Amino acid sequence: MTSTTNYPNNALALIAAAPMQQSGSSSGSKGGSGLWFESMARAWGQTLDAQAGRIQQQSDVVAGGDDTPGAITELSAQSLKMSFLSNSSHTAISSVGQALDTMARKQ
Repeated sequence: MTSTTNYPNNALALIAAAPMQQSGSSSGSKGGSGLWFESMARAWGQTLDAQAGRIQQQSDVVAGGDDTPGAITELSAQSLKMSFLSNSSHTAISSVGQALDTMARKQ
């Protein structure tokens, strides 16, 4: 008799390894299709890059002579947001990676 306990793992493994659906354009990824895990990591990278850009802009404002408490507080807030985003991206990518690793070992 076939065990049904493997069906959820097989379905999850298929989802994890499935390529992203492309709708008309390839603007979502650099190389066309890819795994959703890679797309998630790429999205986190783009988000972190954008936040780093905001920090750089605010840093330029402060370095340009606007060293008011408001400008410095804004720079601090943007830096703390970067820290939060960085920790969140690490947690998300690590957790999903560990889950995919566990599914692969159970196959």
